[in-house]
Amino acid sequence: MNIVSTPIPDLLILEPRRFGDDRGFFAETWNARALEAAGIHVDFVQDNHSFSLQAGTVRGLHFQAPPHAQSKLVRCGRGRLFDVAVDIRKGSPSYGKWFGVELSFDNGRQLLIPAGFAHGFATLEPETEIVYKCSDYYAPGCEGALRFDDPDLAIDWGIDGPPSSISDKDLKARGFKGFHSPFQWEGRTP
Repeated sequence: MNIVSTPIPDLLILEPRRFGDDRGFFAETWNARALEAAGIHVDFVQDNHSFSLQAGTVRGLHFQAPPHAQSKLVRCGRGRLFDVAVDIRKGSPSYGKWFGVELSFDNGRQLLIPAGFAHGFATLEPETEIVYKCSDYYAPGCEGALRFDDPDLAIDWGIDGPPSSISDKDLKARGFKGFHSPFQWEGRTP
């Protein structure tokens, strides 16, 4: 597996090797032993699968606060999406900065997002599926969200015009200004 650093500390792109022939391909998308050898340790306990019918659907920016903070490993099962992580770890050199990467069925890339990031995505094709692992179970009392269109974050979602679909919950999320993050940067990788 190829591990690619991003401009934000601890946020990584994982590129699994694909072994293909005339039938299709095989890819190992997670191997704890191999990644531990590379200094990456995350215990995942839950897998999630999200389907978006329309291109231009935006979901996020979501996070779970301690004590149920979640690291995530995100990949695209079908279609294409633009995946975004915002660093909300107080004291981080990239606090309030975002990074985005295109994940698609074709490119097979994954984004490893440590706890302390808000996460969201925009679908770039109709009928796009996102599949992701989480390091803690969903805890409704710990969920939080930031506005996807907050001018202080200035995220370019890679879609033309406004989103085609967004939830009421995401439309009511708070802005980044005045946000008191429950996360502290510890200066280490996941």
